[in-house]
Amino acid sequence: MLDLSEAGHITVRVIPFTLERFDDTGSAMIYAGGGIPRLDTVVRDAPHGTVFIDAEAQLGVFRTLFRRVEASSLDPEQSRDLIHNLAKEL
Repeated sequence: MLDLSEAGHITVRVIPFTLERFDDTGSAMIYAGGGIPRLDTVVRDAPHGTVFIDAEAQLGVFRTLFRRVEASSLDPEQSRDLIHNLAKEL
């Protein structure tokens, strides 16, 4: 993950364990976006399997969620530092 985070087209941001606003998020989400927003896709792990979301109304919900996550998360450099420190502890 640390190596991939150095790529210019990938951003890794970590939500600290101590942040309670997201402690009930029970699944992983990936927001794949680009220059044409209507082609954006969310990939979300759900209890019944992986779900791909591309409907505009649903994307609006996830865009809002991802803006909240981005505002609350560590910046990319701090995120890499935290991942590096956690990896050393293992």
